[in-house]
This record gives sequence, structure tokens and C-alpha cells, in this order.
Amino acid sequence: MDHSKQANSLRGLVVVWSVFALLLVSWVSPLLGLSEKRPERFLPDELRIIREYYTRSSTHGLPPGLAKRGGNLPPGLQKHLQRNGTLPPGLQKRLEPLPTDLNRRLPGIPDDWSRVILGRDVLLIDRRTNRILDIIENVIGLVTER
Repeated sequence: MDHSKQANSLRGLVVVWSVFALLLVSWVSPLLGLSEKRPERFLPDELRIIREYYTRSSTHGLPPGLAKRGGNLPPGLQKHLQRNGTLPPGLQKRLEPLPTDLNRRLPGIPDDWSRVILGRDVLLIDRRTNRILDIIENVIGLVTER
């Protein structure tokens, strides 16, 4: 009988420690970036921050190379822009980084992703595959068309 009491006590201890470990992991994992996989799109906060950045200040316009053309990409290249599409080599060369002060305001993204400007659009891309994860269309035009 003494043996069964020890076994029950040990089982109870294992259950308590298991529950404690699960609670600890669920509390610590978001702090370490181990939580659920981030959706492959712009988050609502990112959309808001990017739109506000380009609508509130007239000093944030088009990248210099696109300003000459009014921000428009050639029609043949523009048609390649679609969510989950692959960025063709002709467009890869035209990517501009987001302004540093805007990028600092945005939440972190996986290391293999980038937020970039292409024409009047802001893209979220996976650099490993050149896949377009998401697009905010004509956001930069919000400033230049005032």
C-alpha cells in the first residue's frame, strides 16, 4: 500500500510541474518571439502607421527616382504586382527601403521579410523567395496628390 501512495504522490507532482511548465512557456514565449506565426500580411497597426506617415507630412513623398515619373511604374511592371505573386527581376531593382524614421515606428517582422517602396505602393516581401506577401496600394500618392 505504501508503494501505491508514493506512486500517486509522484503522479500528482508530475501533473503540477507539467501545468507549471505549460503556464511558464505560454507566458515567456511571446516575450521571446516564439508565439504563433505572424500572418503574412500587414497588420492593422502597420497599415495605420504607414498611412498616417504618408498623409500627415508633405515632406514624405516619392523616392527620387519615381518622382520624375509621378510615381507611376511602367504598365508592364505594374501588372506584376499582386499579393502572393513573385517579384520579377525588373521590379527587384526598383525597390526602395522605407524611410528609417517610419521603419522604427513599425513592429518587428521576421528577418527574411522586408517592407519596401515600389512606385506608390508599400510592399511586404519575403526576400528568400521574392514573394509579395502584401501590398498597400497608392499609399505614397496620398501625399503627392494633395
